[in-house]
Amino acid sequence: MLPVIPFPALDPNAIVIPIPFADVTIPIRWYALAYIAGILLGWAYARRLVNRPALWGTRPRPTGEEIGDLVTWVTLGIVLGGRLGYVLFYDLSVYLADPVRIIRINDGGMAFHGGLIGVIVAVLAFAWSRRISFVALFDVIAAVVPIGLFFGRIANFVNGELWGRPSEVAWAMIFPDPRAGGVPRHPSQLYQAAMEGLLLFVVLAIAVRMGSLRRPGLTLGLFGAGYGLVRIVGETFRMPDQQLGFLFGPVTMGMLLSVPMIAIGAAVIARALVRPAYPPASPSTAMDAR
Repeated sequence: MLPVIPFPALDPNAIVIPIPFADVTIPIRWYALAYIAGILLGWAYARRLVNRPALWGTRPRPTGEEIGDLVTWVTLGIVLGGRLGYVLFYDLSVYLADPVRIIRINDGGMAFHGGLIGVIVAVLAFAWSRRISFVALFDVIAAVVPIGLFFGRIANFVNGELWGRPSEVAWAMIFPDPRAGGVPRHPSQLYQAAMEGLLLFVVLAIAVRMGSLRRPGLTLGLFGAGYGLVRIVGETFRMPDQQLGFLFGPVTMGMLLSVPMIAIGAAVIARALVRPAYPPASPSTAMDAR
């Protein structure tokens, strides 16, 4: 048997706060901190993008204050959509049998594609309420989402969940969860953090610097198609959820849900490229916030 890398002894709880005069504690999990870090860093990066007129040219854009207001809406969309997406797409029968489990988010169970739908609904509602271009908001959010994906996948690794398929690669790990079978597996969470987080962030950052924000929808389309592609690649190393398994052949639910993202993303890219880009901002328009 090939040597394997032992899974690091990581506590899913970052800190545990004891309650004085009571025999209870409040755990603060790394997973929660990952969501907070992704949202805060994404907010900071989004403000930086909208505050750089040269990236937008003469295209109307949101203000930094509007981005700040949007954070609350998007956070609700992520949490509610991610949870409901997991319930509907991955484990519906279990939650129908015990509906109270739906609100037990601390037990785990969030789906990216559900969170994506939640964010879409939140952005559309926010744009309508503020009379802002929803395409501009989506372009900004698309550029920052990989930050949250990176931290989320790292949290999956810390929790020892969503492990990979059995493997004999030199960096295979034995995950402590008994359901992993005690066999060496791909650390697929780290693969996905690298692809969905770092790689996708760099690709979109380069596109933004090359003028993608001057073409409405281009950054959004690049994210949609790019995420769908890297998610499918990541799924080839990751074990499917036990309650679903493989849908047919080697196809998993994550792969199936990513196919429409690629198709829609490609269509949005094509539409953005056939339209002329907004011209560069003049010194006078560069001072305008929107």
